[in-house]
Amino acid sequence: MTGVVVVGAGVGGLAVAARLAAGGHHVTVCERAAEVGGKLGLIQVSTSDGEYRFDTGPSLLTFPQVLADLFDETGEPVTSALGLRRLDPIADYRFADGTRLAMRADQYARDAAFDDTFGAGSARQWNAFLSRAENIWAASRGPFLESTVDGPLDLLRQTKNIRDVTTIAPWRSLRSLAAHYLDDPRMRMLVDRYATYTGSDPRRAPAALAAIPYMETTYGGWYVEGGLRKIADALVDRCTALGVEIRTQADVQKITVTPDGVTGVRLTDGEVISARTVVANTDAEVLYRDLLPLPRELRKLRRASRSLSGFVLLLGLSGRTLGLGHHTVLFPENYDAEFDAVFGPAARPVPDPTLYISNPADDTVRPPGQEAWFVLVNAPRQGQVNWREPGLADRYAERLLAKLADRGLDVRDRLRFAKTITPADLQDRTGAVGGAIYGTSSNGARAAFLRPANKSVVPGLFLVGGSSHPGGGLPLVLLSAQLTAGLVGSEKHR
Repeated sequence: MTGVVVVGAGVGGLAVAARLAAGGHHVTVCERAAEVGGKLGLIQVSTSDGEYRFDTGPSLLTFPQVLADLFDETGEPVTSALGLRRLDPIADYRFADGTRLAMRADQYARDAAFDDTFGAGSARQWNAFLSRAENIWAASRGPFLESTVDGPLDLLRQTKNIRDVTTIAPWRSLRSLAAHYLDDPRMRMLVDRYATYTGSDPRRAPAALAAIPYMETTYGGWYVEGGLRKIADALVDRCTALGVEIRTQADVQKITVTPDGVTGVRLTDGEVISARTVVANTDAEVLYRDLLPLPRELRKLRRASRSLSGFVLLLGLSGRTLGLGHHTVLFPENYDAEFDAVFGPAARPVPDPTLYISNPADDTVRPPGQEAWFVLVNAPRQGQVNWREPGLADRYAERLLAKLADRGLDVRDRLRFAKTITPADLQDRTGAVGGAIYGTSSNGARAAFLRPANKSVVPGLFLVGGSSHPGGGLPLVLLSAQLTAGLVGSEKHR
C-alpha cells in the first residue's frame, strides 16, 4: 500500500509531494495529461528561424521566499535549480490618454515616476495606500495565509483582535479602499488590476487584496531564466530525487472510500492504487462533483462565483520592438465595461480589453533578432461564452491585434505566426471548470477567506492548489502545499 496518492501534477501537487517525501512518506503522483505542470504550461513553436518558447501560465513570480523555503526544506537551495532575476521595472503601464508609468523597484525612482505621470503629491498618496496595504498584509499573513482555515468560526478565532478586523475591513471592496487614498482615476486603475490576480472584480473583491501590490513592491517581481515553466521542471527533479513516483497519463476516475475514510484511487483504465491518504490537486468542483461526490461541499462551493478566465495570443514576431519591456499593460478607456463583460449577466468577449504583454528579455525563449509575445486579456469562462463556436477565436484574435495597433503596437506586418488559447482550451488542458484560472473568485469576503479547506470532511482526504485555501497564484499555491503537507504529517494513523 502506497503512503500518499497526489491527484494532479500541477505546482501544488508537485510541491506537496516533495514536502511529504522529504518527511518520509512514500508518494505517488497521478497526472491525467502526458506532461506535468498543470497551468504552468509550455508551448514550443519551431520555425525556420529557430524555436519560440511560451509560458502559458504565470509570467511573474512574486513573494519568492515561499519557493526558496520549499527548496531549502526539501534539499538543495532554489539557486541550485533555478536562475531568478528581479525585474525593474516590474511593468510598464500605458493608459488610454497616452500617459505611461514604469513601476520601478526602487522607491525613489518610483516616487519620481508617480509624480511625473500623475502630478505632484501622487507618490505621497500611493505610499499612503501601500502603508495601509502593509498593515493588511501584516494582519492577514499569519492567521489567514499561513494558517489553515476550516470555516467561519475558525476564521473568527484566527483573528487576533478587533483592530486586525478593522485593518483588513472585510466589508470594504478593493475599489473603495483605492478611492479612499488615490485621487487620480488612473492610479485607481492600477489597484483595480490587482483584483484580476485572483480572477476577481475589484468592485466586489475585498480590500484585503491590497496586500498583493504591497507584496509585489516589497518582495519584487521575478523572472525565471528560461521561463517560469522551469519551476515545474525543477519540482519534478526534486520529487524524483526524493523518491516520488510521478505517473503521467494516469487519469484518476474516482477516489475510493469506506465509512472510515479514503482507501485510494481508481484510474480510468480500472487500476486501483491503495492509499490511506489522498491529496487532490484538482479544481475543488471537479473533486466534489466527480472524483468523490459530496453534494453538501459542492453546494457550499457554488455559493461563490467562479474566477474569470483568459484569452491568450502567442505571437512570434520578426525584429525587436523599441522601448518594450518585459511586462507591458495597456489599459482601456473604460475599465468598468471590461468587468461588466466578464462578470455581468450578459457575458461576452470584452470588446475593448486591457492587454497584458509578456516579452521576456531572454534569448533562450526566442530565435536571434525575434520576439515571443504572450498576450493575455481577461475573458468570460467557457459556458458563459461558447468559445468553441467556429471562427470565434480567430475573429477575436484579429480584434486584439487591431487593438494593439490602436494603442501604438501594430505588429501585424511582423507576424511569423499567431496561436490562440481560449477558455475552452484552458478547461481541456488543465481541468479547470470553464477555464476559470483561479477556481472561485475573491468576489466577496466569504469567497476570499473561506475557500475549500485543505483538510476535507472525509478522513484521509486533503486539498491543495489554487482552488483551495489560501487561493490562486504561485505564492499562495506554494503556501497551500506547505499547509497541506503539515496537515498530512500531523494526522494520526487511521
